[in-house]
Amino acid sequence: MSATATSKKSHLSQAWAMLFALASGFALSNAYRTVAAITAPPLAQDMGLSPQQLGTFAGSFHFMFGAMQLFMGIGIDLWGVRRTILAAAPLTIIGALLSAMAPGYGALVAGQALIGVGCAPAFLAATVFIARYFPVQKFAAVSGIAMAIGVMGMLFTGTPLAWLIEKSGWRMGFWVLAGMSLLAWLWVWRSVHEERLASNPGTAGGPRESVREALMRFGSLLRMPHTWGIVTLSFFCYAAFITLRGLWLGPMLISRHGFSLVQSGNVALALSLTAMAGPMVFGRFDPGPVRRRRWLVRCAFVFAALFAAVAFEFGAWGDVLAALAIGFFSGFAILQYADVRSSYPAAITGRAMALFTMAMFLGVAAMQWFTGWVATHAQAWGLEPFGPVMGSIAALLVLAGIAYRLLPAPPRQG
Repeated sequence: MSATATSKKSHLSQAWAMLFALASGFALSNAYRTVAAITAPPLAQDMGLSPQQLGTFAGSFHFMFGAMQLFMGIGIDLWGVRRTILAAAPLTIIGALLSAMAPGYGALVAGQALIGVGCAPAFLAATVFIARYFPVQKFAAVSGIAMAIGVMGMLFTGTPLAWLIEKSGWRMGFWVLAGMSLLAWLWVWRSVHEERLASNPGTAGGPRESVREALMRFGSLLRMPHTWGIVTLSFFCYAAFITLRGLWLGPMLISRHGFSLVQSGNVALALSLTAMAGPMVFGRFDPGPVRRRRWLVRCAFVFAALFAAVAFEFGAWGDVLAALAIGFFSGFAILQYADVRSSYPAAITGRAMALFTMAMFLGVAAMQWFTGWVATHAQAWGLEPFGPVMGSIAALLVLAGIAYRLLPAPPRQG
């Protein structure tokens, strides 16, 4: 083996080791964003919360997560992945501890907001790291693997968290997550050193921008016509999945079908496993930039049909199977990341990914708040709330798919 080939292999091995450490932070982010699905029933009982308050509780994480993406993207572009993660992640630990000790609803929401800020760079950092240190043709496949690793965080918020809550109460879940977050921070501190990959051919170089220049370039993304189709689809699709998995799955199964907390946790665990498989499958079969947009529109419509099936309630097994299918199809988000990666110059990859991720998580916050509003008003009208909630999600997905199809495509796709 030549010295050049050996050097490339060593670079790749180091990049994978660092990516695994970064993915641990994303896994914890996934755990936090789905914790409400299992904690919602005991929280509602303990603190007397309405469905709309539960939606606000779950959405506060995502609102802060999304709102911070601009700053995290600039931080990653200017100061690097390692320093951005190490600076932000301690807020996750503080927020988890505040949530565990929260005396009331206000402190609980504040804790979720802090967690959202601390987790904000998690997947963005991993995605930018892949874009910089892995071959461009492998972006979708490697991102799919990273996303699947990250989805492992949802496994904790299935059966294990349900069992823990039944044995020790919902506060213990946040204590455990705080400890896990500390371990993830230490792993990144110990393992992620981008300067070791500086000689990799894919590494970006050039003079460093000022913060003002970085903000101006971020604003330039919004002046590109194709940005709006990408942002519109990202605002609704991931939000639909997380709104089900992260908020309504447990309450729906318990209220609609009489499941116990552990039984609903088992379904959440199974859904998380299908969600792990989805990104790897979609990443493996990425059709390339020319056909990818058509795939994304079709996937959005399939997604909408699955939520419509849950809305019409075809029995307990029908809801469970539709939820598992939703988990698998949520993996088509990896094609959206690939779409972003190929739609913008390499110099603004961090900011383009940040804008995309910001739209995703602001969409989650908006959809969780909106579906909480729908559920509260459905109950006021004497309706079972989950049909209207899932039906409204299906309608929003159809509109998002149509908008993405009609809004301008990147110039490379005509």
